[in-house]
Amino acid sequence: MARNAINSKTLIPYSIFQISNSKNEEWEFFGSSEETTTGVIRLKAMEKDKALKIPVIAVNDSETKHFFDNRYGTGQSSIDGILRATNVLLAGKKFVVCGYGYCGRGVATRARGMGAQVIVTEVDPVRALEAYMDGFEVMSINKAVSIGDIFITATGDKSVITVNHMKKMKDKAIICNTGHFNVELEIDQLNKIAKKRRIRPFVEEFTLGKKRLYVLAEGRLINLAAAEGHPAEVMDMSFANQALAGEWLLKNKGKLNMRVYTIPTDLDKEIARLKLEALGVTLDKLTREQVKYLSSWQEGT
Repeated sequence: MARNAINSKTLIPYSIFQISNSKNEEWEFFGSSEETTTGVIRLKAMEKDKALKIPVIAVNDSETKHFFDNRYGTGQSSIDGILRATNVLLAGKKFVVCGYGYCGRGVATRARGMGAQVIVTEVDPVRALEAYMDGFEVMSINKAVSIGDIFITATGDKSVITVNHMKKMKDKAIICNTGHFNVELEIDQLNKIAKKRRIRPFVEEFTLGKKRLYVLAEGRLINLAAAEGHPAEVMDMSFANQALAGEWLLKNKGKLNMRVYTIPTDLDKEIARLKLEALGVTLDKLTREQVKYLSSWQEGT
């Protein structure tokens, strides 16, 4: 049996798999799955510290999850949330994306598609280089804060945009988060030094002297708070991963260590195949000769 749990603050889905004895209703927990990036990070940290008590499937590490849910789902729904909350025109705006993981990539791509001038900030040199070669302007957050019009964090870390950063922002800058808890933004500290008033259902205006800053959805996940989350057309693959994770854990019950696992590659590819079938998309198939060629070394070397 899988019980889907929802965290009331962040709406993060995960599943705990358990079986019961129908006679006495004694429950035995035998595994869990996690489909968020930050959740998997925490679980791997628990594994490292030997604090993990059950085997866990890192659904977020499945290709049919993070390639699509994180990138296309978060990308579209985050822009949707910003527009619903503010009705701001994105065309021509300097749009700063903090973090270039799969979520950040999705947001940056869609903001560019709406005509925004996208700036990416990063701490990882490989991701920063990727953003640069994807055609985005890359700079430090300390430089970006003075020129950005809209800021969105997608890092999973804390204090990504600090009060000191906010003090350097332009009048009427918009700030939001799509990565993690509202700790990505120093909202508590901002509350201590600025005058606040709500001007729209998901928009709070903070006044710092003569400057006004607009924080969306109290710094919580903009795509869930101000929009409707990811479309079903991309979440279906995430939920398929959850279901198959439960089945795999049950089939391997008693054989697994207390660690974080990734769903087997063949199941991952089966989800993609079924998704393509549902979309009416056909694939080519390798011939026996092609399979032999790719798996041998006698020919073509």
